Amino acid sequence: MEQDSRELDARYYMPAFSRTIKIVRGEGSRVWDDRGREYIDCVAGIAVCSTGHCHPKVVRAICDQARQLIHCSNLYYVPNQAELAERLVEITGLAKAFFSNSGAEANEGAIKLARIRTGRNKFVAFTHGFHGRTCGSLAITHKPAIREPFEPLSPPCTFVDYGDLDALAEAVDEDTAGVFVEPIQGEAGVLIPPDGFLQGIREICDDSGALMIVDEVQTGMGRTGRWFAFQHTGVTPDIVTIAKGLASGFPIGALVAREGLEFRKGEHGSTFAGGPVACAAALATIGVIEGVLPEVPRKGEIFMKGLAAHNPRGRGLMIGIPVGDRCPEVQQTCAENGVLVNCAADGNLRLIPPLVITDEEIETAVGVIDAALG
Repeated sequence: MEQDSRELDARYYMPAFSRTIKIVRGEGSRVWDDRGREYIDCVAGIAVCSTGHCHPKVVRAICDQARQLIHCSNLYYVPNQAELAERLVEITGLAKAFFSNSGAEANEGAIKLARIRTGRNKFVAFTHGFHGRTCGSLAITHKPAIREPFEPLSPPCTFVDYGDLDALAEAVDEDTAGVFVEPIQGEAGVLIPPDGFLQGIREICDDSGALMIVDEVQTGMGRTGRWFAFQHTGVTPDIVTIAKGLASGFPIGALVAREGLEFRKGEHGSTFAGGPVACAAALATIGVIEGVLPEVPRKGEIFMKGLAAHNPRGRGLMIGIPVGDRCPEVQQTCAENGVLVNCAADGNLRLIPPLVITDEEIETAVGVIDAALG
């Protein structure tokens, strides 16, 4: 069966991914492959499985809703949709939500909303930033290796160095619809900006009339110890985009915007976005995160202290370790010893485990990672 699966993949699936392990089961912060090997999962579907794998409350919510209604289209009021919008407004402190199927789609929606409400068409984003792989979200994603093969892209976007407020002030002008920023750059390897950076962006946007769009696709839903990483700064964005950890692995994304900033009838839409099952999964996920969120900073500190010899960067359960060219080797060694980790950009090891990971699992993972790093 194992060989057949890999042969079928090689023959019929486009080879866009590099992979060697086949995960077939998960529970909490642990997963098992098709050979029965067990791993502590410090990847969590790339910050997706916020409540762990197959959390009973999330599974129950999905199954209960699937027995009643799986899909009805946004031509009608959708079960769980308004309730989820209310919860996202509550935890973001903003005003109205709109749903999508992914983080890239959420950022596409933010691009459209910024353009139509400001009447402007240009954007500014940051070096090493990542906002998705659709053509619109790729236009505001800096990484040349994935952006340049698909140029020319739209909308027009200027990139400035992450953390450089002087360069940002120079780049933003009367044609700038919005500034896209990750409060911590995840795909880049968990890069944390200097103090005052988000506050400075807010001021520049206020002065220019551009919208401040905070991409919380990876940092959101409790990952950094607050519901959203921007909440560590006291800044209120105009738009926040969310996905990954929102529904514990069930595909959904969202954008949430401040009062007075919304799509009007016919300006945006989606067949599947905000469906009954996805919204049920997200509501259950929010309920679970509420219970574990106070423990996230303390759990992150266990990782940081245990790996202090390797100069980790982190906030909450989002940790990056500079490794360099050895990163793939370290990743493989960890897997061979029962811990899944991920190599992000530029040789940075990234740890983004489920928020429900236990202290014992953290200590075990730290021991394996420390040994692999040497």
